Amino acid sequence: MKFTAEQIAGILDGEVFGNPDAEVYKLAKIEEGTEGSLTFLANTKYSNYLYGTNATIVIVNKSYELENEVRATLIKVDDAYSSFSKLLEYYNQIKLMKSGIEQPSIISEGVTYGDNLYLGSFCYIGKNVRIGNNVKIYPNSFIGDNVTIGDNCVFFAGVRVYSETEIGNHVTIHSGSIIGSDGFGFAPQEDGSFTKIPQIGNVVIEDYVEIGSCSTVDRATLGTTYIRRGVKLDNQIQVAHNVEIGENTVIAAQTGIAGSTKIGKNCMIGGQVGIAGHITIGNYVKIQAQSGIGKSLKDGEVVQGSPAFNYGDFAKSFVHFKNLPKIVNEIEELKKNNK
Repeated sequence: MKFTAEQIAGILDGEVFGNPDAEVYKLAKIEEGTEGSLTFLANTKYSNYLYGTNATIVIVNKSYELENEVRATLIKVDDAYSSFSKLLEYYNQIKLMKSGIEQPSIISEGVTYGDNLYLGSFCYIGKNVRIGNNVKIYPNSFIGDNVTIGDNCVFFAGVRVYSETEIGNHVTIHSGSIIGSDGFGFAPQEDGSFTKIPQIGNVVIEDYVEIGSCSTVDRATLGTTYIRRGVKLDNQIQVAHNVEIGENTVIAAQTGIAGSTKIGKNCMIGGQVGIAGHITIGNYVKIQAQSGIGKSLKDGEVVQGSPAFNYGDFAKSFVHFKNLPKIVNEIEELKKNNK
């Protein structure tokens, strides 16, 4: 899809300096701009690239004063960075603006859906599913029986949503993620074997949640696994049965959360963190990457390590740990001198 400088200026409330009919069809960094590309200059330390770029159109601040002639057509705006971000969002909306039901796909009895549904080929929609307006479900996805999906949701290719799951509005789930699979519940037997405990709960995902690729959110054994409003989960995250993640908490990749743990709101959890089951993590907690959490944490704690403890103490301890061979040698020397 092509856009002219005049069209882009209209979207951004900007002013064209150069050819208003100049056309672009792709985006690029300013140092990598080629003919037909659109880029921006917000940081003046990259100004030298403006005069050599082959990009067709460059968005710049109105306050920017040219030092030399440029080949590109300029669009001057109040804030180049935020304007380019706005344009990216606009471009993404157009790219995702699909509708219609592709074939082959299966829609079971009792399904209801709103306006502008996009259902990609090879999708399966189970019985009594309710789908809101402007929902995009990309190819090879599975939606189980009795699932509810709100408005303006996007499920990318290969998403699996098990039965009874409830999903709010403006939820994005990326490819390969599984919502509502069985929790890891097995009862040990006298002979050393394990008997599966039926997992009959569900998952509730509230509004404005985003879940990265290949992540798993398990259904509750009884009751509900909750992903509260505004939560952002990275790729390859495991959320076990009956976990609750509070509003606006963000969790980086490869983190695992064991069953029945409650995490508060506005927490920040780094990558590869392991969190034990049946504990409570307070609000505004920060957990550094690769930490192991085996006990409950109070509001506002900042921790690191495995097992994790106060971040400041960890940093001080690490200095000593690095010097441990030297410290041991000094102790041995002192022992010799005291004999």
